[in-house]
Parts: sequence; structure tokens; C-alpha cells
Amino acid sequence: MSSHIGDGTNIWQFCVIFPQAVIGNNCNICANVLVENEVTVGDNCTVKSGVQLWDGVTLEDNVCVGPNVTFTNDLVPRSKNFDYVLTRTLVKKGASIGANSTIKAGVVIGEYALIGAGSVVTHNVPANTLWYGNPARQKGFITSDGIILDMDKKDKSGKTHEI
Repeated sequence: MSSHIGDGTNIWQFCVIFPQAVIGNNCNICANVLVENEVTVGDNCTVKSGVQLWDGVTLEDNVCVGPNVTFTNDLVPRSKNFDYVLTRTLVKKGASIGANSTIKAGVVIGEYALIGAGSVVTHNVPANTLWYGNPARQKGFITSDGIILDMDKKDKSGKTHEI
């Protein structure tokens, strides 16, 4: 278990936290989560059950990762290849990733972006955007306060928002 775990962080049953992993303050790391050495988790993050944070994954502050989200870190995986090229993935502040999504290595998910459940993210996701599908495509916008907007930046009542 890492000695780099912040104050107020809860780590639940059956988790594996490698010794060099860094986990911030006030996080909730749910059951059956694996966190490798070259991983940084910011403050106030939630990582739901069944997630693996492989080397090269960084979650900034206030990120929410839904259950069974899959991250990757090798664009050309081969068994027993210890010389693979580590490809880093960044999830920026306030972003949320829905359950069972897959995040391709090397992707940057922007601040406060929302990835819908079951999505396959293969490209960078700009800040304050809503993406879902396989492959994930932009379907709208989202404010930093969590109001979902259509592609014209209108909420469900028709009010236009600035982002």
C-alpha cells in the first residue's frame, strides 16, 4: 500500500494500491480498485468499484470515475512486452466518466467534461462537453455546475448558457 494517501481518503475492501501511487485528500476509492505506481489521483476524487488505474493515468481534483471504467496505457499491447511505450492519459478537474466506459491511452478529457455510460473514448474531449457512444462523439455541452446543454448550448427549458 502506498504511503502517499491523503487525509480523509477512504479505500474500501479488495483494493490494490501500488507503493508509489499518489492519492489526494478526501477521495473515495471503492471496492476492487487497482492503482499502479505511476498514477496520481487529485483531491476529492471518486473512483467507483472495478476500476483499474494503470501507470500513466492522472486524475486531477474533483474527478468522478464510474464503476468498471477501463483505462489503457499501451497503444500496441503484446504479452510479456516489458519495453512497451507508456502512453499517458489525463482526466482534468471536475470531469466525470460514466460506468463501463473505455478510455484509450493518450486521451485528455477536459475540465468538467461528461462522458456517458458505456462510451469508448478515442479522441481528446474538450472542456465542458458531453460525449457518449461507441466511438464517443460530442452530443452537447455541460456547465461547470452540471447543467446539460444541447449543441446550441441550450438547456432543456430552452435557455441559452455561456460556458
